[in-house]
Amino acid sequence: MNHTKKTRRFAVALAVPALLLTAAACGSDDGGKGASDDKAVAKVSGKFGEKPEISAPKDAKPSDKLVVKTISKGDGPKVAKDDFVRFDFAGQTMKDKKSLGNSWEPQQGQPQQDPKGPRRQILLQMNQQGAQQAQQQAALPPKVFDALVGQQAGSRVEVEGTANALVGEGINKEVLKPEDGLVWVFDIAGAQKVDAKSAAEGDQAKPEDGMPEVKADGQKAAAITMPKGEKAPSDLKQQVLIKGKGAEVKAGDGLIAQYTGVQWDGGKKFDSSWDHGGATAFQIGTGSVVQGWDKGLVGKHVGDRVLLALPAKLAYGDNPPQGSDIPKGASLVFVVDILGKA
Repeated sequence: MNHTKKTRRFAVALAVPALLLTAAACGSDDGGKGASDDKAVAKVSGKFGEKPEISAPKDAKPSDKLVVKTISKGDGPKVAKDDFVRFDFAGQTMKDKKSLGNSWEPQQGQPQQDPKGPRRQILLQMNQQGAQQAQQQAALPPKVFDALVGQQAGSRVEVEGTANALVGEGINKEVLKPEDGLVWVFDIAGAQKVDAKSAAEGDQAKPEDGMPEVKADGQKAAAITMPKGEKAPSDLKQQVLIKGKGAEVKAGDGLIAQYTGVQWDGGKKFDSSWDHGGATAFQIGTGSVVQGWDKGLVGKHVGDRVLLALPAKLAYGDNPPQGSDIPKGASLVFVVDILGKA
């Protein structure tokens, strides 16, 4: 799990150029609508799932309206407002091919990941908060992010236009002119709508010997009680408390979940999705969350309620997140309801 003090705990920030965009902005209201596809002037080559090659003629005149072009259409669910969406992106300026960031290459400052495993991708909710996170994490202008609404999962989508059309008041005028052309390419890997107040449903199993007791009733953080006289685990301990009937969780999936986390010693709660508006999303099996989650949630199923007891080495070790009140070397316990995956 990736902790910050006052933001969603699972976001993985990309180290993208901050030179091009300056002013913070709110999400647009156009729902991704723009000029027709035939106004696109950039050329995009490459297969879905691979980093695209982007070029534009030297005399290209980008539209002063947002242009959305579906390069290849997928057959997955259509992205709607408030959906959780997992995607890749690459962007650049048209004239001088200056990078606007991309998710295909390892980013400076991120934890190392298994080169043989799935890549990290962007996973955000299609709402105003998601648009703000897209701008903070990936320097994506809100209008560009919003353009994913209405596209189908499995599609490669191009978004282009002038800096004035796509960024507006957020332009860094020391770097860009309003008439400069910008282009982004998105591969939409998955989309899923989940009720933010939902939880796992079904009869809950009793805790196994040595495992904490869980009471998860209503729209609030679970109450987790440590077993008396039991030492903190030296390795991962896990139990499926409620068995779901949904799809199996695979490494690289974007999970949508409710969770509550407490310290083993004393049982003090340090975080819960219920304290942040409900269901949250994170990519699993890519080193984007703590090791105990990657180890314990891959292979589970949508609809499961999973109890995880993590030793410090599979949690935060001696580097707990700033502002989390988690001491160094703390063993942690989580209850996770897997609600869906994108």
